[in-house]
Order: sequence, then structure tokens, then C-alpha cells
Amino acid sequence: MAEGWTFAGESARVDTGAVTLIEGSSFCLSEPGGDIVPGTSQGLFYRDTRILSAWGLRLDDEEPDPLSAMVPEPYRAVLLARARPRPGQAEATLLIERRRFVGAGMREDVVLRNLGNEAAACVLTLRAEADFADLFEVKEGRVRHRGRHGVEHGDGTLELTRQWRGQSRGVRIAAEGAISASGSLAFRVVVPPRGTWRTSVLVTPLVDGVETPTSFPLERPVEQAGPVVRNTAWLETGPKVSVGDEALGATLRRSRRDLGALRIFDPEVPDTPVVAAGAPWFMALFGRDSILTALMALPTDPRLALGTARVLARYQGTRVDPMTEEEPGRIPHELRFGVDASLVLGGNVYYGTVDATPLFVVLLGELLRWGADREAVRALLPHADRALEWVERYGDRDGDGFVEYRRATDRGLANQGWKDSWDGVNGADGRIAEPPIALAEVQGYVHAAYLARALLAEDAGDAGGAERWRAKARELRRRFDERFWLPERGWYAMALDGAKRPVDSLASNMGHCLWSGIVAAERAPQVAEHLLSPELFSGWGVRTLATSMAAYNPMSYHNGSVWPHDSGIAAAGLMRYGFTGHARRVAEAVLDTAAAFGGRLPELLCGFDRAEYDQPVPYPASCSPQAWASATPLHLLRVLLGAEACLPHGRLRLAPALPERFGPLRLEDLPLGGARVRVELRDGRLEVDGLPPGVELTDEPCPCAASDGRAP
Repeated sequence: MAEGWTFAGESARVDTGAVTLIEGSSFCLSEPGGDIVPGTSQGLFYRDTRILSAWGLRLDDEEPDPLSAMVPEPYRAVLLARARPRPGQAEATLLIERRRFVGAGMREDVVLRNLGNEAAACVLTLRAEADFADLFEVKEGRVRHRGRHGVEHGDGTLELTRQWRGQSRGVRIAAEGAISASGSLAFRVVVPPRGTWRTSVLVTPLVDGVETPTSFPLERPVEQAGPVVRNTAWLETGPKVSVGDEALGATLRRSRRDLGALRIFDPEVPDTPVVAAGAPWFMALFGRDSILTALMALPTDPRLALGTARVLARYQGTRVDPMTEEEPGRIPHELRFGVDASLVLGGNVYYGTVDATPLFVVLLGELLRWGADREAVRALLPHADRALEWVERYGDRDGDGFVEYRRATDRGLANQGWKDSWDGVNGADGRIAEPPIALAEVQGYVHAAYLARALLAEDAGDAGGAERWRAKARELRRRFDERFWLPERGWYAMALDGAKRPVDSLASNMGHCLWSGIVAAERAPQVAEHLLSPELFSGWGVRTLATSMAAYNPMSYHNGSVWPHDSGIAAAGLMRYGFTGHARRVAEAVLDTAAAFGGRLPELLCGFDRAEYDQPVPYPASCSPQAWASATPLHLLRVLLGAEACLPHGRLRLAPALPERFGPLRLEDLPLGGARVRVELRDGRLEVDGLPPGVELTDEPCPCAASDGRAP
């Protein structure tokens, strides 16, 4: 693990019992009663810095008894507790209600309700500490006291600050009528019989002495606050889906809400939403994670995909820097704002990913296919060309025609594909692959990027350029089959190692190869059978590594676990090659998993077989919600509808394979090229209304999606 840096592919310390609230670049982890316990991973974080490391409410120096924690919205919680019984009473009569709102800091409305017939007098104290630790330090459990800390208080305010390495971080805690001390605010309270007492506390971040405007100011009704308005607009303006199956309906609604919660807004472009990788530790833009999520959710919200593409383009590499692994044209892996991140790697952007750069080009092609603003997409073409220049110059360092990776220094991520844990790439005998490593799925992403660039060229009137990019895709497809196919095994190698030897494990990576279209048609039946074999298919999804491999461990991060997004991509690949029954089995398994988890898919789960345990076994350090897991149910609905668009060629493909148990389906207000489309499927009959002018409905894929020009 890189000192000072951790990545979306590496597991983190997770407090599974904590209440998690998120909004943009702020999040809060606390006990169910509302307190933030010092010495744990809990806290209030703003832009990757913990601005509260302790937050405790006491009545007459006694800790209340928690009753209930309700989280009606991702940014809002209602936390109930009761005070200890008053002197001479057997039962408690004071109810403590903490209404917490997170966004650019925190607002906490505290209400004391006296349920007794006698006035209740008490002293309510809020105790606060701030270590200003970087998110990475907290996540890894290595917090150190650094810098010069200061405390100021007076007139209902408490201000905690830290000066370190020329940067200042602080927090201001304020409440009208509070008695302030060096580490607390106190209130002398008398609550009338059957009456209430209330106060509001604002916790505001300070960055280099500048106070950040709170998202929930006291002078504005909560329902008019920015996070509330944005969340309401997200839920009301998106497509409306109704299905006969109640569990599937709940899963789709939860997915939509979670994606809304994972949106973040760049301070420099506040009206441009992008999608963060996951809560709580990865509330930041990640190249691979954000692009794959945007691709999965694109048919339901092109704005999120376009925003993600624009912001990633703004941070595209321009120079060679071994410390951050930046290279000209490279798309970033991770953006962070904390002091620790900038000091360790010399900047707040880390570029150590091999797949985000070709996937960026794929995203632009899909935006064009689904009818996003043509001019907005064309404005990003120079970034697409720089990305492909990186693929062919820096990605393919040895000139063998394949993109490989080796980290630039010992600080970087050792594995730079999506299975980026230290042991995530290994052979059938369990031996760890030596770099530079050419992953199978990355070659597929490059194949798809060439096809996307061909479509972009064709749309711009550059027929010669379009044929040139398609020729590159055809040649890569041919060479991939020649070097990666293992005839004695009947599957594709996971990778080629530094000596160009196949890494011969049976793994889920082949599903990504189907999705990208790089698999030769004659190999596809064997690939499909392996993906649904007992070795790879658990009944809850496709395992990352087959049970027959030496490194298999169903409780590992990447060597036998099941990742819903990985299975969703495999399902799309199976459908692409016409294996409808296989795709449906995978999709149903993943959607059953979502139902078992109350409608919210986890980042990953253990790879135990469904025949062994009749419920999916959680992986303890899984992010929740996590971006590509949240997008997977929406993606699987698209897969089961056989939905593919190619508006430049005037086509919308729908070839439904929805299982009967999901019942009738109605999809309204689906955005497509400026139009709003209605799709209804009932008793096997398909009805579609509202297509844009010039777009025809078909049940065949567009030939431009395949490098050989034939329908894939």
C-alpha cells in the first residue's frame, strides 16, 4: 500500500455499525446515538480532512441512552435518545432529538422534549475535538498529532485550528446562547412540563482562514437548502420506472437515490455533477470507477456522464511526473483535496491507472450514441486524441501492440487495473504476475476506444479517419486472439506478464472482453460456458476467480469474491454475443442479491455458493453505497431490455429478455437525443413512443459497434 495514499481498489477500515451521512465532499460517521467517538475512524470530514474527531452530547455529564437512528435522506438523520432518569424517578422523562444535516460542514438541531409533569432542569454539553487528520490517515488507523493546534472561544462560539506546513485548517462551532469553553459548548436548560427546548448548532469548515458557506443556514428553511433542492430535482426529473416485481422496483428506486447521493460538484464548475466512487472513504472522483458508473447510468442520465467526462478532461495529464504517475494524455485515477495527499505525492491528482484512459474515449462514444449534446461531445475530441496518443506511446511502452502497466515508483499502486489489490493478478498456480502486465480486459477497452473514436470521426465527416480507427480495432482483435487465447484451457488468459507469458487463471476478466467486443465469435461459446460454470458462477453472480484456481478464496477482495458491477458487465457481454439465457441468469442472480441486501447492492460480497448458503455472505469492508454497485441494477435493466442506441445511425435497439417474474414494465421520460421516450412491456408486447425524429426502432444491433462491421 502506498504510504499516504490508498485507492478505491484497496480495502479500508469500516465501522459497520456507524451512521453514515454524505453530501458532496462532506461526510459524517457517528455512533447510532449521534456521538463521534475519539480514537475511532468516525468523524466529520470536509474535503478529505477530519474537522471533528470527537462530538459528544451529555446531559448533566451523563451519556444518554440511544433509542433510534433514522436516515430518511443521504445527508440527513434523526437520532433519538433518552436521558437518564431524573433524581427520584424510575423512568426517564427527557427525550433527546438530534436532527443532523451534513453538507459543507454540519448543522445539528437539538430538541429536548419533557414528557413529564414537572419542569426539568439540566445542563446540556456538546464536547468537540478536531485532529484535522487526513482521510488517508484515519482510514488506515495511523493518525499522528502534527502541526500547531489552537483553540479560541467566546460568545457562543468555539474555534479549533491547526497550522501545518504553511496550510491552515479549522472549524467554527457556533450556537446562540451557548456558554463556550476551550473544548465545549454548554447550555443551561429548563424544559417546561410537557414542553420542549431547542437550539441549533452550526459546524463550519475553515480553509486557510476562510469560512465555507454552510449548506444548511439557519435563516433559510431546510427544504430550500441546496442539497435538498438538488436531491429533489434529481429524483423528480429522471426517468420513471414501474415494474410488477416489488423487490426489483425497490432496488431500482434505491439505486437511483444512491447515485444521486454520490454526486459531487466541482467547486470551480458548481453546475457540473460528477459521480464519486463510494461512501464513506471514496467520496472523490475516480477515473475508472466514475467512468464505468457513468457508462452504466448513461441511458438514464447523460448529464452525469457528460459532467464526469468534462471534469476528467480538465485534469488530463500534460507532463511526465513519476511521483504522481502523470503522463501526457493520461486520465487520472483519483482526485483528492487533503494536505497529506498533496505532500506525499506532490499533488492532489494521482494517475496510476491503466484503464481509465481508453475508457474515457469509450464514454465519449457512448455519449454520442445516446444523443448527448453533439457540440459538447465534439469539444472533448482533442482530449480523446490525447488519450489515444497515451495508449499508443505510454500505454504500449514496448511497442508490442498491447497496453501494459508498471508503477513508476514504489509509492504507486502495484496493480493498475480494476483488480488493483496487491495479489489481484495471479496464475492458475497462484503465482503473482510480474510487471509489466498487459490485462486482457484493458486490451478490450482499447478495442472499444478505437471503435468509439471511429464513430466520432464518422460523425464529424472524417470517413478516412473512421476507417483508420476501425482498422486499428480489427488488428488489435486479431492479435489479442492470437496471444491471449489458451487453446488447451479453452479460455482467455487474464493477462500477459512481463516476460509475455500468459497469466493462465480462469477469471471474470473474460466477461469484460465480451462487453468490449474483442472476443472472436468462434471463442464466445466457450467463454460463455466458463462464465456460467460452477467454478465461476456462484448463484449470486460471477466470481472474480474460479474455485479451481490455486489462489481462490471466497472471502478475498479479488480472488473469488463476487463484485456486482463485474457480473453486470459480464451480463452485458453475454447479451452482446447473443447468449440471452446466460445473460438473464447472471442478471437475475445479481438482482436477487440486491433484494437480499434490502435493495442496495454492496461493493462486493463473498464468493460462497448459493447452494451452500441460501443468503449472500457480506464482505465486511464493502463500501455502501458504492457507485458502480449502485448503477448495476439500472445497467441490468438495460441489459434485460436489450437496449442499445446509435443515434448517429438513427437506431434504437430493443430486444427484451425480461424474466416473466418481474412482471410488466413501464419506463417513462427516458432521455434520448432531446426527446423523452416511453417504453412499455406487457405480456410480451413492446410499445415505444416519443422517439426523436429520424430514429427507428429495431431489434438488431448497429454494425458500427463491431470492428469487422458486422452486427456483434
